[in-house]
Amino acid sequence: MVLRRSAGFWLVLASVLIVQPTAWADELRVMDTGPVNKGVEDGRIDEFYVRFNQPVDHIKSEFVIKRGNDVVEVLQPRFTAEPNTLYAERSPLPAGEYTLVWSVRALDGRQLAVGELTFRSQGQ
Repeated sequence: MVLRRSAGFWLVLASVLIVQPTAWADELRVMDTGPVNKGVEDGRIDEFYVRFNQPVDHIKSEFVIKRGNDVVEVLQPRFTAEPNTLYAERSPLPAGEYTLVWSVRALDGRQLAVGELTFRSQGQ
């Protein structure tokens, strides 16, 4: 009798732990960016990053650099960055107004978020 109750308890606990982790997960939030949103960068802009409060999938996520409505370049974040940070490099941007659009996926492939930040490059 005690064995049945104990087995039932462990079965319920296991199902909660297997089915519920997404309900317990925090909502994805941006913690830091480079360049900063609405910032003016003096000099070279050749590194881009967005740091989040939880791990993201570097392989399935991407950065798109736009100038107005034109796509300047699509960047694949480096796999060697921290698990919670999308990071990419490119040659320096010329002077102008830009938008960095990021698309983020969870480690299981689910689309978590799409966001953007604007910045101005003063050139080299």
